[in-house]
Amino acid sequence: MNKINGTAPFIDEKRRSEAIHIALLSAYAVGLHSIEAFIPTPVPWLRLGLANIITLLTLYLYGLRAGMIVTLTRVIVRSLIAGTFLGPAFVMSIGGGVASTLVMWAMYSVFRRQMNIVILSVFGALTHNIVQLFLAYFLFVRRIEAILIVSPIILFFGVITGIFNGIITNMIIKKIKIKKEAAVS
Repeated sequence: MNKINGTAPFIDEKRRSEAIHIALLSAYAVGLHSIEAFIPTPVPWLRLGLANIITLLTLYLYGLRAGMIVTLTRVIVRSLIAGTFLGPAFVMSIGGGVASTLVMWAMYSVFRRQMNIVILSVFGALTHNIVQLFLAYFLFVRRIEAILIVSPIILFFGVITGIFNGIITNMIIKKIKIKKEAAVS
């Protein structure tokens, strides 16, 4: 059948394989995001961002489109499970997730050779936090004092979790490279 429509069989296999990988990465992101919801935090909206490991990995392996699919799937599915779809938590999560995915991809695209995954992760975490603080102020809180009080704490932990998530992502990427090299030889 592939000879009839003029496409090579391996192209369909490659696309199918990539789609399966992206679906699995999305499932991992939803799972990590769901597990993380059970971890108590001292400040509202303060999370480890473990699902961002999967987003960053997806951006690195498959590009912006796939990274955005993982981000959107994670946010939408998790909000449906938690019963927060289209509520304040959803708006803040989708805003932070989309913005951080776009910033990480833009930085990776522009500074591909110079960009360290850990630095990329920190910028993603900070973007996520800044957008969420912005959304919290303009859509819900409307008191700059409250945002200014909580901002340093959230941004500090954003840097810490960004570093942690970047280190984990870097370890995963190294393992993938080792497995690819072993498969080639």
